[in-house]
Amino acid sequence: MIVEIVDYGVESGKYFIEYSVSGLSLNQMEFLNSELSEKTEICGDIFKIKMYFNEKLYPFQSDVAKMRIDDFIAREEIEMNIFLSSFLEDM
Repeated sequence: MIVEIVDYGVESGKYFIEYSVSGLSLNQMEFLNSELSEKTEICGDIFKIKMYFNEKLYPFQSDVAKMRIDDFIAREEIEMNIFLSSFLEDM
């Protein structure tokens, strides 16, 4: 599974991160699509997930994150990979 952040920022006053996930089977994508409460969609062989955060929990809002954004993006991609992997264990 490969997780990439494809977009992040503020949308209609809400903080968000959009992820693109590749390397999943159709069964895995359908399972995640039906079980996750976040906004999800299947686009061919790519699974997309969009998560919304309040300002306190948004990982890219700090001054440190703005200076070291690549490090923060990498960490978020790893965390999402772990989250999805653990979720798929229930499949």
